[in-house]
Amino acid sequence: MTGAARIDTSAPHPARVYDWFLGGKDNYPVDEELGRRIMSVDGTARHIARTNRWFMQRATRWLAGPGGVRQFLDVGTGIPTEPNLHQIAQGIAPECRVVYTDNDPVVLKHAEALLCSTREGATDYVQADVREPGRILKEARQTLDSTRPVALSLVALTHFIGDEDDPHTLVESLVDALPSGSYLVLSQLTADFDPEAVARGVELYRAGGVTLAPRSRAEIARFFDGLTPVEPGLVQLTDWHPELAVDESTDENAVISLYGAVARKP
Repeated sequence: MTGAARIDTSAPHPARVYDWFLGGKDNYPVDEELGRRIMSVDGTARHIARTNRWFMQRATRWLAGPGGVRQFLDVGTGIPTEPNLHQIAQGIAPECRVVYTDNDPVVLKHAEALLCSTREGATDYVQADVREPGRILKEARQTLDSTRPVALSLVALTHFIGDEDDPHTLVESLVDALPSGSYLVLSQLTADFDPEAVARGVELYRAGGVTLAPRSRAEIARFFDGLTPVEPGLVQLTDWHPELAVDESTDENAVISLYGAVARKP
């Protein structure tokens, strides 16, 4: 079967709902319906989604710049939204190599757009679920040099993994396979700042058949156990190197209920 044939348009998918929040067109009525329901109880949800995307962009600028990273593994990449990770990284260092991974067949349909690389670098796409770390790593090694540092990007992904799937062990298995000098980039939903709004979001996603698992700062910090955080450490997304922002906006009414950090593997 083709990737398109496996697309389930009867239930919302996180990547497609996220695409709708970002103003994309690669989503279905069921995704838009959930997005609008979320917006009806939290009018800042679209801005929060964009804030998360901006965090990814700033982190990539830092990693490809001062961090000196030339290889990236983006798990849960979502539907392409410009500028994408490889465009930012290769814009700074054209030799960067990037592998994208997602489990949504809609993303597979757009893989050709993701594979538009510079001549000096490379991009590739792996159709896989984060619950298959061994498969992701095996296929990523066809493009990435396993002896050189890799930036592992898990942006707005772990809160779609319930505790029953042990997300901390999944992240640990991915990080453990990377060489010294690699980095973990991770952002995750929390109820620390606005528990009522987050609880409403969890219920709306659950009604749509989607797991949404907010976690406390302490629980999120566990993803970085054994790693050395890049300053300023684990913070609300807007507080992570705001000086690296490009074309970002602010919404004073938005409570950014996500933590994010970048940390280096010794």
